[in-house]
Amino acid sequence: MNEKSAFKIESNDLSISTIFKDFYSVPDFQREYVWERENVEKLLEDVLDEFYDEDGRLIDGPEYFLGSVVVCLDDKGIYQLIDGQQRMTTIYLTLCAARDALESVNEKPTRVLQAQISDVYADPHTGEDIERHRLTLQYDDSDGILEKIVSATVPVAELPDTTESVRKIKSSYSNIREFFSVNLKDDPAEIKKWLVAFTTRIKVIRIVTPTIANALKVFETINDRGVGLNAMDLLKNLLFMKTSSDDYPKLKDKWKSLVDILDNCSEKPLRFLRYYIMSHFEIDYHRGLREDEIYEWFVNNAETCGINSDPLGFADTLFRCAQAHSNFLSSKDVEGNESRYLRNLSLLGGALRQQYILLLAARHLDQNLFNELCRSIENLFFCYIITREPTKTFERNFARWSKDLRSVTNEHELYEFLDKYIKKDMRGRVSQFEFAFAELTQWNIQQYRMRYILAKLTQYIEENAWGSPTYKQLDHYITKTVEVEHILPQQPTAELKEEFDKPDDYESYVAMLGNLTLLEKTINSSISNGSYFDKVPGYRQSSFLLTKSLAEKPQVGINTQLNRAVEQLIQFDEWNSESIEQRQDMLTRLAFKVWDMPVTKTNTDES
Repeated sequence: MNEKSAFKIESNDLSISTIFKDFYSVPDFQREYVWERENVEKLLEDVLDEFYDEDGRLIDGPEYFLGSVVVCLDDKGIYQLIDGQQRMTTIYLTLCAARDALESVNEKPTRVLQAQISDVYADPHTGEDIERHRLTLQYDDSDGILEKIVSATVPVAELPDTTESVRKIKSSYSNIREFFSVNLKDDPAEIKKWLVAFTTRIKVIRIVTPTIANALKVFETINDRGVGLNAMDLLKNLLFMKTSSDDYPKLKDKWKSLVDILDNCSEKPLRFLRYYIMSHFEIDYHRGLREDEIYEWFVNNAETCGINSDPLGFADTLFRCAQAHSNFLSSKDVEGNESRYLRNLSLLGGALRQQYILLLAARHLDQNLFNELCRSIENLFFCYIITREPTKTFERNFARWSKDLRSVTNEHELYEFLDKYIKKDMRGRVSQFEFAFAELTQWNIQQYRMRYILAKLTQYIEENAWGSPTYKQLDHYITKTVEVEHILPQQPTAELKEEFDKPDDYESYVAMLGNLTLLEKTINSSISNGSYFDKVPGYRQSSFLLTKSLAEKPQVGINTQLNRAVEQLIQFDEWNSESIEQRQDMLTRLAFKVWDMPVTKTNTDES
């Protein structure tokens, strides 16, 4: 840092590629890495939505602003990260994961990418060249995990979870690798193109302060006041201009309550405002509504949305929508009741968010109708995800559908709405859905979504057999006490592999959906990697009917609820390639019922 800049705060708008031409360190007084899967997924999906069209093609377009970081340059020329370490660590993990994804398909990473991960650093005191990683973590809980990932001497999955921070960093790395696999098919050319967009078109404001004390003050100011005036600030000013001075205290309190709600649920205010507009008013559905157009929209539509005539009433409506939105983010309905289907959506993918447009438009519905809408939305999202259709179109479609949804008042009108839009959309994807399920393996979908699929299939049988509220929560099946069991073992003995009727295709059959089931951890640990004959007693002990039916089909009386629920399930006396294919076909037919897909001649029970 030169003498002139040593006494002032500087800020620059930089790309990722420029940011990582310097070296950074997270001080030991900083909190540990806390991002979960949904945070990482949201960042990556946002970039994908911004840079790719609906057909999955990389397009030219504007830059994407990711936020700001606050740093202080120390006497060794290293930037100490005071704010933004969660984003910076995740970006750095993304660069490492891209390198490893390329190397996994025998593609040599570019020199530019390698230099963004580590490079030669000239010590300012000794002048010696030192190989240094672009980002290092100094807090104890990191336990050197970044260094281990960069060195790549041991597969990341095999590194021990010595601390919670290490576990989360490993998990984020794994989620990023899954992103490359699912969205870019681990294609070297596609990964490289994505990296160019990621490193050159994403912009970050780097705020450099002369001391750590200054950096902490800037960090406090940014988080307390926000940076600049955005649409939320401008809308507040507009409301005060339209409000009588006698009502200023009321508006001030109402606005503070609105901001507090959005802060508490960690929602971006501008996203909420976009979804509020799209769910309540007609927009140009073809071009959508960008965040930088929000304030202009409110100014141009001040009469339509009530700002001119009743600014306090408008603020109150916005506040009530924010309350509902906060509930939705917590998997609850408008009244704050737990919603199993909103919870399912969060388990299906924490970054899914376009559904909030429809939910805001439907906040007037009673609990039963609202739940039915949520169930249908979950089915639609899953239909798109399993068939690899881009969900980017949902934002535009949901804004268009909201007009009709706002006028729904009863069950008949809701089912008309669902048939006109959601069911119609799903009918057009029946063939793709059936094909995707028939070909489904743990290799072509994220692990957490495979658990969701197995949980839904298992839950459907339990709920239909017993009808108990105990089985209504999907979390009952997605827990550390329940594991994904590979019926044909993942790590067989040489003898067991040779006994399989298609030993050359063993690994392919192991990964198929038909070879997977849920099993209690206590039972799974006891049956280990044995043969099917050795595992059958364990399956009989399982409380999950879908798993138990592998060994025996439960029967009680004649034509009972239990019997009808397990009627489609198949008991297997041996486990070979034909058994796995047969069970995959059975689960495909079951999936049509679980996700309420339209039935055709090829997927009925008799097929």
